[in-house]
Amino acid sequence: MTYETLDYTVRDGILTLTLNRPDKLNSFTVTMAEELIAAYDRASADDEVGAIVVTGAGRAFCAGMDLSSEGNVFGLDESQQPTLRDLQERFEDPEIVDGVRDTGGQVSLAVYRCTKPVIAAINGAAVGIGATMTLPMDVRLASDNARIGFVFGRLGIVPEAASTWFLPRIVGISRALEWVYSADILSAQEALDGGLLRSVVPADQLLDTAYALARKFVDGHSPVATALMRQMMYRNSAAPHPVEAHRVDSLAMFYTSIADGKEGVRAFLEKRPAEFTGRASALPPFAPWQADD
Repeated sequence: MTYETLDYTVRDGILTLTLNRPDKLNSFTVTMAEELIAAYDRASADDEVGAIVVTGAGRAFCAGMDLSSEGNVFGLDESQQPTLRDLQERFEDPEIVDGVRDTGGQVSLAVYRCTKPVIAAINGAAVGIGATMTLPMDVRLASDNARIGFVFGRLGIVPEAASTWFLPRIVGISRALEWVYSADILSAQEALDGGLLRSVVPADQLLDTAYALARKFVDGHSPVATALMRQMMYRNSAAPHPVEAHRVDSLAMFYTSIADGKEGVRAFLEKRPAEFTGRASALPPFAPWQADD
């Protein structure tokens, strides 16, 4: 599969997903949204992919929405007058999907349902959707010259890409509100101090650092267990009561213990590396989110 706005390269079990419009600072378009959704779904189904590193070509990560597009730059159909009921009852209606639903949010949901660990390697400016698209990713690393901004207030719009769900969970409600109210451009150090980033490294070390972390997630690990852990952590942490997590935990433990878990226990007792055979593309049938997605 070829992409117009992305580069999709798999090497040694790690997918490098590169936003690839360097002459436009990797600004976001409807085409990029569609290709990102396809790429994340492809990675979930690809057992050659153990983890994903997302970065940008050139000197930016993503400078936000491409505001030079003709018509409605967000790709929305201004002839409609949608209601919340439309978004509830007609969620998958093509007229709503293409003309009403936020493109960034559709990308965030693709990241959310992905079964592989996702690491953001923020190599430069990450503004607007360039910032919010990283929030559903598991870990965010940045180069020391990165700049991050939730600048929606300057454009008279609101945070998108389901960021009002993710950002408060990452940095807390007070800091999230301060950042979106002020629409300030944050330095990498400010984003690190605020809890958005795991670490800040020199630009020439960014990808190596991201790949080393990805290797820790992949080498010697069961792809099935990792996929389940990713979905369980996000979904169970948003459940209304811990008993919901207990239900899912119980089934996940049951199915993993009779599959890769057997090999893991044997390898531990025999003091050797485990040789897991499970595939993330074939998860146990109990997963409650499979019906949702």
